Amino acid sequence: MKSKSSIARLVRPLVSTVHAYVPGEQPRIKGLIKLNTNENPYPPSPRVIRDVKAAVDGRLRLYPEASALPLREELAKLHGCSPENIVVGNGSDEVLALATRAFVEPAGKTKSSASTIQYFTPSYSLYPVLAAIHGARTNEVSLTSDFDIPELSMLKKSRAWDFGAALTLVTTPNAPGGRGYSTARLEALCRLHKGVVILDEAYVDFAAENAMELALKYPHVIVSRTFSKSYSLCFQRVGYFVGHPDLMAALHKIRDSYNVNGLGQIAAVATLKSLPYYRKNFKLICATRERLTRALTDLGFSIPPSQANFILVRPPKFSPEAWLAKWKEHKILVRWFRSSSVRDYLRITIGTDAEADALIAAARKILG
Repeated sequence: MKSKSSIARLVRPLVSTVHAYVPGEQPRIKGLIKLNTNENPYPPSPRVIRDVKAAVDGRLRLYPEASALPLREELAKLHGCSPENIVVGNGSDEVLALATRAFVEPAGKTKSSASTIQYFTPSYSLYPVLAAIHGARTNEVSLTSDFDIPELSMLKKSRAWDFGAALTLVTTPNAPGGRGYSTARLEALCRLHKGVVILDEAYVDFAAENAMELALKYPHVIVSRTFSKSYSLCFQRVGYFVGHPDLMAALHKIRDSYNVNGLGQIAAVATLKSLPYYRKNFKLICATRERLTRALTDLGFSIPPSQANFILVRPPKFSPEAWLAKWKEHKILVRWFRSSSVRDYLRITIGTDAEADALIAAARKILG
């Protein structure tokens, strides 16, 4: 039998140094209020449930539609573009990974913008993992203390931001901060870039603006969307890009065959045919977000403005780690990022009104 050290030598050195993405805790505790992974608290529409159940038949032995064309056609109607402007993936994480492979050269011995993946920080913690897996350089530039994008003049002046980077990722609204960015500001930033810019709009349905128009206006700009956060389809894993047909064609070349499962495609199409149902839920979540923000602020929490389905809170009296444990004692799970620039905060997913009331009541008890 080979020793552990000899087995380790079979793994590429680059892979051995990668720090894997850490997903939110998925416990199996009866009666738990789960507010740690930004899932929509409301179920999919009745049509989605009906169409998925109806598809559980002899089709399960067949491959799904290879390029998710029926779904791309529905998305094209929604966004006023062509199916050729769209590529669908196994969650937006897959299309983000495809973008690193399609648009970024692995780093060599010399520093080069062609091998650079750039993003603001704090942001989606998958970005550095994707860069590490690909062997790309990263360029991290800090957001302001209130999680805003630095002014364009400051980015130019400091020269920390690389306007020639092969791939730039901007999460809007930002995660985990929650702050939204205006389309005008994003357009001013995109116009100066020479490489591909991806505007990651995973939470955009809870925001005041979206930047989809930029993906259809500028050939180097892509908008990323997901059916997970807004549309209650985390279980099915469906995400997509909208961008120039030539960029989408490059991604189609390197994606896995049949990369989106058939039930996921059916669920996503049914979702797009049920938009009034979801838009009602968006309004409910935003209203709960504002009410929860006011209640926790009154209890001494510091909370930056959010346009997502979560809030980031700096708690009073106890450390974030202590609050995490105390809320868990009340069977409420929130998220604390142990080793990041937001370690002084907790992120709380917006649940139902009843779940928000339970969290507020528990916070009052914890504060005595």
